[in-house]
Formats: sequence, C-alpha cells, structure tokens
Amino acid sequence: MSTRRPKDWLARKLRRHMPTREAMAENRYLAPIAHRFLSPELWRFTRRSVPRGVALGLFAAFIVPIGQIFLAAFLALPARANVPLAAATTFVTNPFTLPFWLYVANRTGAFILDIDAAVSIGAGHLARDQGMLARMLEMGGVTAFGFVVLSIVSASIGYLVSSFVWKRIVFAKRRRRLTELEARLDRRLRGEAE
Repeated sequence: MSTRRPKDWLARKLRRHMPTREAMAENRYLAPIAHRFLSPELWRFTRRSVPRGVALGLFAAFIVPIGQIFLAAFLALPARANVPLAAATTFVTNPFTLPFWLYVANRTGAFILDIDAAVSIGAGHLARDQGMLARMLEMGGVTAFGFVVLSIVSASIGYLVSSFVWKRIVFAKRRRRLTELEARLDRRLRGEAE
C-alpha cells in the first residue's frame, strides 16, 4: 500500500537532475571556493534558502547570457541560498527559449525607455547619418536594458511566489500530520474506553 505523493515525485526528479555537492566541488571553475560548496546549509531546502535560491537563479538567468549556473552558484554562497535550486532555476533561459526572451526583453526595454517615441522625432536624421549600424546598436541597448529589468522583476516575483508556495507546502504538511495525530489519539482513547 504505497501512496505516492506528487511532492515526493518532484523531489526525486529534482535530485536526479541536480548536480551533487561533490560534482560542483570538483568543477575546475569552482576549485578556488570548492570547500565552501560542501557546506550542508547550502544544500538544504529551508524556508529561507529556497526563495533566495529561486531569486538568485532567476536573476542570474536573465543578467548574463553565458555561465548563468556559475553566477548563481557564486551568488548563492554569500546569500546562504540553496545552491542546487539556484543552479536549476537558471534553466528558464536556455537555447530553446532564448528567442522568446530576446523578444520580451526588447519589448520591455522599449516600453520602459519609450525609445520609439524619442527615435521617431529624429528618425530621418539618424537614418541618414548612421544607417543600419546605429539602429542595431540601439536595438541591442534596448534589449540589454530589458534583460536587466527582467532579471530584477523575475527575481522579485520568484522570491515572493516561492516563499508563498513553500509556506503553503509546510502548512499543508503540518495540517496532515496534525490530523494523523488526532486520528491516532482518537483510536487510542476509543481503545482504552472499551
């Protein structure tokens, strides 16, 4: 009579695909600070480390295009965040989703900077003087600014959502334990009364 809970399935799946402490400690890029990765507090799933890990992973995912996992791991050390969760969260941006995030970052940067309105005033002058290179540099700057905005906003939202979800999971677990304890106590009392 094995009851499989969805949380247990997710935990097993995460453990299977997350790097181990030893694997990260043996990485040549992390060798100078590998001893810090062996600290057990960086690998525990606690109410403080989980939201920090999610936030740092999302921040690193959007702020740099290459090496997000290493940046998330480095940021997780001083913040005492969950290292494997920070590393796993960076996979929000990957080669398959990059075109989508480029478009979102460009539109976000253009919306916040309102670059279209500023460019339309001198568009004829800009197009005559500098041509295609200036427009590409402008679009790259807008997209880079959009990624900065996305990194800050997604990290904030990720922290709040993961904190809320963690509290709900802990609350449900405590409630389930309490009902099991009450049921056991009721059975004992009924057994003694008879």
